[in-house]
Amino acid sequence: MRSIDRRLFLGTSAGVAAGLTGMTQLQSAESPAAAPPAPPLVPLGNTGIQLSRLGQGTGVRGSNRQSDQTRMGYEKLVPLFRHAYDRGIRFFDLADLYGSHVYFREALKTMARDEVAILTKIWWRYDGPTDESTPPWRKQVALTTIERFLHEIDTDYLDVVLLHCLQKADWQQELQPYMEALDEAKQKGQVRAVGVSCHDLGALETAAESPWVDVILARINPGGVKMDGTQEEILGVLRRAKKNGKAVLGMKIFGEGQLVDQREACIQFAQESGVLDAMTIGFDTPAQIDEVLELIHRHPAKQLA
Repeated sequence: MRSIDRRLFLGTSAGVAAGLTGMTQLQSAESPAAAPPAPPLVPLGNTGIQLSRLGQGTGVRGSNRQSDQTRMGYEKLVPLFRHAYDRGIRFFDLADLYGSHVYFREALKTMARDEVAILTKIWWRYDGPTDESTPPWRKQVALTTIERFLHEIDTDYLDVVLLHCLQKADWQQELQPYMEALDEAKQKGQVRAVGVSCHDLGALETAAESPWVDVILARINPGGVKMDGTQEEILGVLRRAKKNGKAVLGMKIFGEGQLVDQREACIQFAQESGVLDAMTIGFDTPAQIDEVLELIHRHPAKQLA
């Protein structure tokens, strides 16, 4: 098995691989007797969106519009989405950068659209210069991008759209055209909630205070691995975000594979942190989904801060 957070379910060392041996030997997920309890359905902050406590991510080693999930091909990834749905997962974490839209489109044909929460992300760095002369053009690019997402997934609306991978505290100034475009999309009913995924403490602190942000996707785990600050710093910012009415989703739950041999402790930490509405984890196999569902059932979530 591999790293199991939003981006990586794949281990990054021989030691990690050894720690996953037991997961690859689980009873076949095809057997009804092996079915774990479904994850709880929870509200996503104040957005009016309901989703499962656990989401299936699609961005393991994601870049250039592909990822380990999409490299599996339709014949493996589409059934994996369906397995997650059959197990009660109602939250699917996509992104333009991962190229996962068209793969999920095929799975969505066998799902009830009003039962699932679809999250995706705009990778704005492909859109050229961000100087003062480009805002009108970049806003139009963003509006066109949202239309493309709807077409690729074959849906009338997206539940959550995030600005992807923010790394500056002043991101609101740089990305104002995208924020305006997403506001228009919300008014038209194309998008239900907006927000950011953060890869920087300053960006995360700005998001926690921004009136524009509905949803924050943040890196969090018990070891502080691949996070944007210390455990205490991140928990403090996320508690402040919750008090400000933001919904918070967790990623990097296993620290990009570095903590995967401590996966039960990682799930317990996420469940008991009191700051996460839900978490997203990238899966490769049905067995991985089933084990994490068992761990979530074993460690119920603490009441949100």
